[in-house]
Amino acid sequence: MALWDRLREFVAGPVRRADADALQYLQQPSGPDTRTMVVLVTMAVALVVQEYVFRGSDLEGWLNVLGSVAPTAAEDLRSWTRLAKNREIARLVLWVAGQYVGYVLIPVPVIWFVLRERVADYGVATRNPFEGAGLYLLMFAVMLPVVWYCSTTESFQSKYPFYRLRADEPLWPRFLVWELLYALQFVALEFFFRGFVLHGTKHRFGSMAIFVMMVPYCMIHFGKPMAENFGAIAAGVVLGFTSLKTRSIWLGAAIHIAVAWTMDALAVYWLYKSG
Repeated sequence: MALWDRLREFVAGPVRRADADALQYLQQPSGPDTRTMVVLVTMAVALVVQEYVFRGSDLEGWLNVLGSVAPTAAEDLRSWTRLAKNREIARLVLWVAGQYVGYVLIPVPVIWFVLRERVADYGVATRNPFEGAGLYLLMFAVMLPVVWYCSTTESFQSKYPFYRLRADEPLWPRFLVWELLYALQFVALEFFFRGFVLHGTKHRFGSMAIFVMMVPYCMIHFGKPMAENFGAIAAGVVLGFTSLKTRSIWLGAAIHIAVAWTMDALAVYWLYKSG
């Protein structure tokens, strides 16, 4: 029974504290909650910029923009991207750049100059970076058989890895460079959803900030296999809870990277096995 009580407190404790803080905030006489409005509007703007400015954008168009300020550099990059072996990595580098613009370069100045707060208070501080490590390892262990099963499906193999290896292309350097960029993208993603959105709205919504964050997080997975979208709902809730509990995004980013690398490794495995 004592073990059950500890487990219940492990889950209920952070939720209870967050809800108590939100109730205290709501009971204070104040004007409009500008912080929540700023965070949610910034989230919407960042996602719109990603969708309409970067997703599926034309690399040549960005090179033309660069050419207007640095023509020599733009021409060198254009020559590099025209090589068949570089086209895929160039396309994905642009996608990662778009992720960082939306997930980091838009919200961070808002935190500094509009909200006048510290970025460290949005899940970036490392007071105890390994707090909750056991829970994250358990989550990864649970995910492994699910990822293995999904990797055997046609929809998974048609989507992953994002870097489409050419016939007889070695993993080094482009594919492995891509995997490093892919990992950095997850750090930005965790900062945005489990840092900026969650910790920027918990004063208002308490533990329900987890679900406020989970909805757009699920929606960015639209277009991927349906099972992955359902998985994003569960992952959004669990990773949101752990960030609420630990006030840190770092182990969440680590497990996200570990799962993503495992997915790509399995996708490559099935690709080579099928010939």
